[in-house]
Amino acid sequence: MGDRLRLAIGVMGNVASLLLYSAPIFTFARVIKRKSTEEYSCVPYIIALLNCLLYTWYGLPIVSYRWENFPVATINGLGILLEFSFVLVYLWFASTREKIKVVVILIPVILAFGIISATSAFMIHNHHQRKAFVGSVGVVASAAMYGSPLVAVKQVMQTKSVEFMPFHLSFFSFLASSLWLVYGLLGHDLFIASPNFVGSPLGILQLVLYCMYRKRGIAEVPNKLDVVQNDHKSTQLEIMVTEDTKEKT
Repeated sequence: MGDRLRLAIGVMGNVASLLLYSAPIFTFARVIKRKSTEEYSCVPYIIALLNCLLYTWYGLPIVSYRWENFPVATINGLGILLEFSFVLVYLWFASTREKIKVVVILIPVILAFGIISATSAFMIHNHHQRKAFVGSVGVVASAAMYGSPLVAVKQVMQTKSVEFMPFHLSFFSFLASSLWLVYGLLGHDLFIASPNFVGSPLGILQLVLYCMYRKRGIAEVPNKLDVVQNDHKSTQLEIMVTEDTKEKT
């Protein structure tokens, strides 16, 4: 009964995580449409990529015992594809300065994962120690992934606008972290449960802030073309008024 319940929670966690990993599709559709990364940061997607790499490795039989964490491996494997795609799109539309920043962060992340996976595979010779090693690093990466929206939280509090903290992203983050928290506790796996002790409260915080500031509208930056057109119309109106005044005099 316990194993079936844990598997069911794992499947629901997979669905929630898929929604969470897919949520930025709306953001990057906007980036592609406007051909600009605007005020968005790529750091959360790089951290999420590292998290997916580590937990895919953690869920595979090399680290875990057989397929005890099969749901963890499958969803994070899909997460790798999605997060890597987001990073590529960001690089395509980012300014040169932002591209350099992304590469400077991304290369060490890939190298770090390579070192961790090689160390756990070739230098550690039992599943318990492998899980402890990979899981410990994964806890840090996962906590960072759930904590990265704090940048958006700060921006919301400063601008009193929820433009850069979409509701669906906050909701799916809360839902996924809550389900994986239960999954980890049912399997007595603290390396899965621990980071979600951080993720669930942060998800609640984001939802509370969204409810507080959503009625204040979305802060919009005036389009430069609109400003120029308005100025041009104002100038034309002034000329017409001046000519009309001269005719009357």
